[in-house]
Amino acid sequence: MQKPLRLAAFIVSLLCIAIGIPRLSAQTKPAANDKAAIKALYDKFTEAFNKKDANAVMASYAPDVFAFDVIPPREYPTWDAYKKDWEGLFKTFPGPVASSVMELHIAVVGSVAYTHFIDDATFIGADGSKTHLVVRVTDVLRKSNGKWLIVQEHVSVPVDLATGKPDMLSTP
Repeated sequence: MQKPLRLAAFIVSLLCIAIGIPRLSAQTKPAANDKAAIKALYDKFTEAFNKKDANAVMASYAPDVFAFDVIPPREYPTWDAYKKDWEGLFKTFPGPVASSVMELHIAVVGSVAYTHFIDDATFIGADGSKTHLVVRVTDVLRKSNGKWLIVQEHVSVPVDLATGKPDMLSTP
């Protein structure tokens, strides 16, 4: 009597696995257009950055965004705080700015994605001086109501530990 029960349990287990595997792979497989939608988000972000449009820049971020930036303070725990950071950056450099996202890598798992890229930016100060900065950016994105938005951002530059000086033009 135990053998038929074991066999039945084994068959039921196999059926559950067979049914569950396609469902699991469907959950982890990104939609064909997810990476394209995320790339488009960064294209719009870059366009807004280059126009110095803080409102359009912030359209890339979720209302509950949390960010670490390269400038103080250490963290920006709210959307409003991060918007003020962007506004301050654009005020500090009243001349033209030019930014480009390079080496963009996108990974999508269901409704969450993460990216990392290099942002190469040039800023012109009020006196005409030029500041060139290369930063590393890692983002976490969430898809909500069919729209991808950045929920966490970490912007950094490498630091030479022997001198304590940042490498503002980092290269591989």
